[in-house]
Amino acid sequence: MYLLLSIVLSTLLGYVLLMAGPLFGGLLAFGIIAGCLFRGLYLLTNIHNRLSATFPKKDRAKEVNKLI
Repeated sequence: MYLLLSIVLSTLLGYVLLMAGPLFGGLLAFGIIAGCLFRGLYLLTNIHNRLSATFPKKDRAKEVNKLI
């Protein structure tokens, strides 16, 4: 259901951007795409930080010394 709603809203947004003209529509489209990319990078950084805190890296040198 959300996929269908996303497709319909994207179609309407594309139509509005085409009707807005090349300068204003292009700037608005660039802003939307750049905003989505930066938000995605922020979320990936947040997930990385949470996983690093939950599962810290093991020190392989200490593990080898334990075996010897």
